[in-house]
Amino acid sequence: MALTTAPVRTHTVHRVTPGDAARMRALRLEMLADSPLAFLETLAQAAARPHADYRRRISQASSGPGLAQFVADPGGRLIGHAGGTVLPEEPDVTVVFAVYITPAHRGRGVLAELIEAVADWSRASGRPDLMLEVVVGNDRAVRAYQRLGFTDTGVRVPHPVIPALTELQMRRAA
Repeated sequence: MALTTAPVRTHTVHRVTPGDAARMRALRLEMLADSPLAFLETLAQAAARPHADYRRRISQASSGPGLAQFVADPGGRLIGHAGGTVLPEEPDVTVVFAVYITPAHRGRGVLAELIEAVADWSRASGRPDLMLEVVVGNDRAVRAYQRLGFTDTGVRVPHPVIPALTELQMRRAA
């Protein structure tokens, strides 16, 4: 009988702290270089933004019920990110945004850990549902979210930055 062992976890998942600002900036630039269609700003825009803006944003996301960012942290360069926010028109729903896993860590459960961190925060903030949007045609991301319990709502919305693209909406319980 062969013994199998679970993969050794080499990182923690935590809500960002103000001290994460420099590493979060580096991850943000990597995100935009690797997946430019998935995010709302360009690499050039993000690179031009002063570090003080990153510190302010990370500080805002480090506490409170309206905005949170979570990172997968191996103790050096960050390997993943997922954020959550609430929109006034849907106060019972947390919108999951800016989800990214570095290529070397994809398929290792990091995505599930980050989404569960957002879900835990969402429930603690009184929001029982999660929603996210994925560019139509990004089938790999759709399948990954389906494995985590998200379902396609059938709603399609224009990409907020690139008019030629459409996004599909997915939801699940937090």
